Amino acid sequence: MGRWEPGARERLVVAAVDLFAERGYDATTVAQIAERAGVTKSTFFRHFPDKRELLMAGQDTLSRLLAEGISDAPADASPIEAIASGLERASSAMGPMNRELAPRVKAAIAACAELQERDALKSVSLAAAITNALVARGVPDATAALGGELGILAFKRGFAAWSEGDRQAEDELAECTLAALAELRAASATLG
Repeated sequence: MGRWEPGARERLVVAAVDLFAERGYDATTVAQIAERAGVTKSTFFRHFPDKRELLMAGQDTLSRLLAEGISDAPADASPIEAIASGLERASSAMGPMNRELAPRVKAAIAACAELQERDALKSVSLAAAITNALVARGVPDATAALGGELGILAFKRGFAAWSEGDRQAEDELAECTLAALAELRAASATLG
């Protein structure tokens, strides 16, 4: 096991997802994850505080990208246009590995109450990042809060469509999240 091998973080995530699928979350140890990834336990702990965090890897980056995209939207952009900008920016961080791992991550989360709780907290955190970025643009609090919830729902729906869709298709995550945002926007108009 080499020290400081490139890609250790990604290998740890893949190893954990595979082991969670094979053995279950509770039956998988940090030592097993590190061994499968070809790193030491100390390398594991340099990247993650515990095994729960493996499936939430990238949350801080995703929050930052959502907020940056909203912040960088043109000054005259409406709140929904700013949210779309945030979704596009965040979607750019997702690649083939995310698409490949998504069904297994979803299954691991569905099989473990602790991970379901952690996933719910991730959604709250991401919605807060959108809300705060909108407030920083001068969007009123209630509108920003609604925008945060709408934005994260669009991201989740778009990600699900992208990750569960045809793997041979050339569609990009941004297309899926923006389509989900448009669908939700249209649906909200029917609430009357």
